[in-house]
Amino acid sequence: MASNSKLFLLLFLFLLAEAEAEARGGFLVGGRRRVENVEDNQEIQELGSYCVREYNRRRQSGRQLVFNGVVAAETQVVSGIKYFLQISAAEADADAHANGSPIKSRRTFEAVAVVKPWIRSKELLHFAPLSPKSSSSSYI
Repeated sequence: MASNSKLFLLLFLFLLAEAEAEARGGFLVGGRRRVENVEDNQEIQELGSYCVREYNRRRQSGRQLVFNGVVAAETQVVSGIKYFLQISAAEADADAHANGSPIKSRRTFEAVAVVKPWIRSKELLHFAPLSPKSSSSSYI
């Protein structure tokens, strides 16, 4: 009986702390949080570049994406940090940089990656062109 009371008290305190954080402009545990100033955030830009490189590696075709930058991002605490990125990139021939061939117009892509820094792990979960209905998505 005493352990049930302790469990209830811990749950109550957790919910109280969660409500307090939300009232002060914090965020819910497990909820998504917008990343401000992504253009100046080196960690976010490096993760976006990783996502494009990983996509190119998996794609293994003649056309490669050239990373331009992350234009929007959100994070979510899971078993690691899940990043929801909107990435600007252009499609080009695999050797576009080597021979100076033109790069096609830029497009926006959505990527989802999970980072677990304590085990030095990054994993690209999703990478696709941003659809018109996704561009007004609530997550970014």
